[in-house]
Amino acid sequence: MDMPARPEKLQWYLDKHLTCSCGREHYAPLKTVSIRKDALEDLPKIASELGFHSLYLICDSITYDIAGKRCMELLEAAGIKAELRKLTHTAFDEATVGDLLIHMPKDYDLCVAVGTGAINDMTRFFSFRMGRPFFTVATAAPMDGFASSVAALNVDNLKTTFEAQTPTAIIGDTEILKNAPYKMIAAGLGDLLGKFTCLCDWKAARIITGEHYCEPIVELVENCVTNVLKDADKAKDRDPAVLGDIMEGLVLTGVAMSLYGNSRPASGCEHHMSHYWEMIFEQRGERPVPHGTQVGVGTVLVLKLMEALRKTEVDFNAARAAANAYRQDAWEQDIRRAYGPAADGVIAMENRAHKNETAGRLQRIDAMEAHWGEIVGLLEALPSSDEVIGLLHSLESPYLPQEIGIDRALLSDTLLYCKEVRERYTLLQMLWDLALLEPLADQVIEDVCAAS
Repeated sequence: MDMPARPEKLQWYLDKHLTCSCGREHYAPLKTVSIRKDALEDLPKIASELGFHSLYLICDSITYDIAGKRCMELLEAAGIKAELRKLTHTAFDEATVGDLLIHMPKDYDLCVAVGTGAINDMTRFFSFRMGRPFFTVATAAPMDGFASSVAALNVDNLKTTFEAQTPTAIIGDTEILKNAPYKMIAAGLGDLLGKFTCLCDWKAARIITGEHYCEPIVELVENCVTNVLKDADKAKDRDPAVLGDIMEGLVLTGVAMSLYGNSRPASGCEHHMSHYWEMIFEQRGERPVPHGTQVGVGTVLVLKLMEALRKTEVDFNAARAAANAYRQDAWEQDIRRAYGPAADGVIAMENRAHKNETAGRLQRIDAMEAHWGEIVGLLEALPSSDEVIGLLHSLESPYLPQEIGIDRALLSDTLLYCKEVRERYTLLQMLWDLALLEPLADQVIEDVCAAS
């Protein structure tokens, strides 16, 4: 079947092999989505229809009260065998995997994640490694990773993305979603705002590095975000229909990641900021704000950097001189300071990817100089930082780093070094290639700190 030329509704993309004009075949193995009032009641029916008989439910103490207990009651009433593990260790690292392994039933054939981001990622990873499918029962909609096929876990103190799997089914009960803390509802919208900058990352990488690019998937995500955000101001009223639309939009952007096979369609440098902050807060023993809230703040920062770039005359020869002056040992010293215990993983990643090495950087500078007008056109198509700030403000969601516990020193490290969290080419790497990341970061830091 051919990938549609125009974006379709969520259900259209599920469990179909699609031949695409981008030259690849896409497939999202998600089989069914139920987002409606009382959707939780569908769990036993969906499990039975898909042939599952013994379930392993994974939650924490909060999501147990919200939905886990009711899930167990429904399964028991339907005569479906189920065991539940209420996690007490929620750092979502190697120890959590061990917890799930130790307590898993011997004969289970399905995992069920009862929760949101971290519980979903842990269940996604664990079930994949154990060779079992999994369902998601959402207790809030603060992020777009429900339908993703990758999982982000803390391993060796570094927030790391692993290959995992897409859920077989997603259940979003709007009666549950509407009662989630408002900051989590706003976080989901913040995560969607990040698609503007992440897609710009991808478009720029296509020009600068020749990275593979899929226009139909980009259009799918852009259309989804536009449709959801047009009613974003109604989210504060906790209208179940609006919250269902938000949940569906978040699932659809996750389906886009599944279709493409990685997180490129929905995660860019604004997400790398969030990953970096989560890692640093974890090292400090502090709890960060929701991921989507961080992404909203990160999106504002990226937009401000791009606005500063558009006002700057780029000196490509100066960029080449900086590339030739690069020294790996000096970079490693900075990384060890900025990443602490996670530095070894970052350095190992760079040793594999070589994204900072001089030869590759010089090639990218040549490509940028040859296509600078096209790149500027991409930046001009972005929403303004003021527009995004206005929307976040209307949602009563933070938009300044200091509102979410990011002080000036951490903000500086974020802008300069969060690009090292992933191998992916982003707008921040582009600024670094042009030897403009540090001066423009200083401008943005002064701007946002003055706004406090």
